[in-house]
Amino acid sequence: MKKNVSLSKLLSFIMVMIVAIGLVGCGSDTSEEPKNKTDKETKDFTSSTIETKFGKIEIKEQPKRIVALGWGDAETALALGVEPVGASDWLAFGGEGVGPWLKGAYKTAPTILGTLELDYEKIASLEPDLILDVRSSGDQERYDRLSEIAPTIGVPEGGDNYLTTYQQQVQMIAKALGKEAEGEQLLKDVDTAFEKAKEEYPQFAGKTISVGAYTSEGWGAYVSGDSRVDFMTKLGFTNKKEIESQANGSYYIKVADEQLELLDADLTVILPIFVDTKEVTGNALYQKIPSVADGRSVIIDGDYANAFSAGTAPALLWAIDQLPAMFNKALEGGE
Repeated sequence: MKKNVSLSKLLSFIMVMIVAIGLVGCGSDTSEEPKNKTDKETKDFTSSTIETKFGKIEIKEQPKRIVALGWGDAETALALGVEPVGASDWLAFGGEGVGPWLKGAYKTAPTILGTLELDYEKIASLEPDLILDVRSSGDQERYDRLSEIAPTIGVPEGGDNYLTTYQQQVQMIAKALGKEAEGEQLLKDVDTAFEKAKEEYPQFAGKTISVGAYTSEGWGAYVSGDSRVDFMTKLGFTNKKEIESQANGSYYIKVADEQLELLDADLTVILPIFVDTKEVTGNALYQKIPSVADGRSVIIDGDYANAFSAGTAPALLWAIDQLPAMFNKALEGGE
């Protein structure tokens, strides 16, 4: 596979956008067409209009060849029972470009496409009749070029810079695919899973959290609006107000070494990004954070980090099943 984006560019992008753990796209030779929709599905489809930042997009016929380019758009389509013919692999999973929470969801593997830098000719060669770019940068030029290939569902109003919520993502994609009932059920499933977790761990309520990241360029912390913080608050936690106060319209702030105690909270959660986990655990400054010294910290990596960061409905369901017990263990360790 050939990376579309250099590591240095990825690291620079992360510190500006901080939307991912591995923003790389791969090429794939697997381009076999999936089976077309059944005649019944096509007849049942009702034309719909989707509101986007770029205006109203009308879908008159059942899409049969979908290319999913936005962050998690392919996962969302799959969770709704639709297989894209082409997809972006934002977290560099390889293979079919999805995490373990959707293993086996494809009957026919998609062609894996780029992420930040797109090969528009390759996208056009797939002959899509619908392009999903629902959770993306919201860049006008990108949207215009994609729209020349096929009708494109771009970001909603306010969804620039990957800030489309998973609820908006599900609702927009479900409407475009004629899967609104399935979309409503998927969102109900996520809400139910969060509620069950809150009931199982009532001790999370009111506890402060900090959700930080460590890269080769230093430390940072996420604020409300980022899917990782939103995940924690849905479990009952409260993001530390001293971090929130520094947001200034962004959803990630840099934290200088001499300010590292800003990450102290009832629970500190850290994601290593493009660095080995040992670079965090072996960091003397990290070890001095009071919550870390007390054992009230969690380092999330591997599939856990990917699910936590993906922020899609299927990833959330998997993460809700996996992470709360880890958080509770850390809280109990500090008591």
